[in-house]
Amino acid sequence: MLKSIVIAGVGGQGTLLASKIISMAAQQEGLFVRTSETIGMAQRGGSVSSHIRIGAQNASPVVPLCHADILLGFELAEAARMVPRLKDNALGVINTDKIIPTNVSLGTGKYLAEEYFALLKRKLPHGCFISAAPLALEAGDARTLNIVMLGAACGAKLLPFGDDAIRSVMKECIKPKLLAMNERAFALGLEAACKQA
Repeated sequence: MLKSIVIAGVGGQGTLLASKIISMAAQQEGLFVRTSETIGMAQRGGSVSSHIRIGAQNASPVVPLCHADILLGFELAEAARMVPRLKDNALGVINTDKIIPTNVSLGTGKYLAEEYFALLKRKLPHGCFISAAPLALEAGDARTLNIVMLGAACGAKLLPFGDDAIRSVMKECIKPKLLAMNERAFALGLEAACKQA
């Protein structure tokens, strides 16, 4: 079984921690994992993407075009940028919240939110689309958005293991004083996805 996952977002959204948690959960389930990360101007809100290949003993860590089974889109435009990597029958969880890039704020670029959303809906007709930022704030901190997205991925049953595997790894990767808040974020994401099922 080869399962290819792409995570797309911008610097500061916790995409790399989400990738680490998924990868560690897969390893704890006895699955072979390869990962690759692309970090743009991550500290300045630049593009960040992670590739996770589960069961990839004989496959590259980078997901080729038209090979991704799952897309976790932490930001709308960055998710749209990953559409060429998706299989025709791919699934995904997409955060519909927007982060406007600096060039758009300065008037030198355009953010085509409606077009990005329409593209993603066409490519992922059975995708789960949520507004994750308000859920992260409800959990206690905007920085829990990545955990909201992991909860939604589990709620949508996208990952090749259950939510207990993710919860177990969260205890290893998140500081004890922040764990309860992140567990709330996970539960809110899980609930949001289950409502769409």
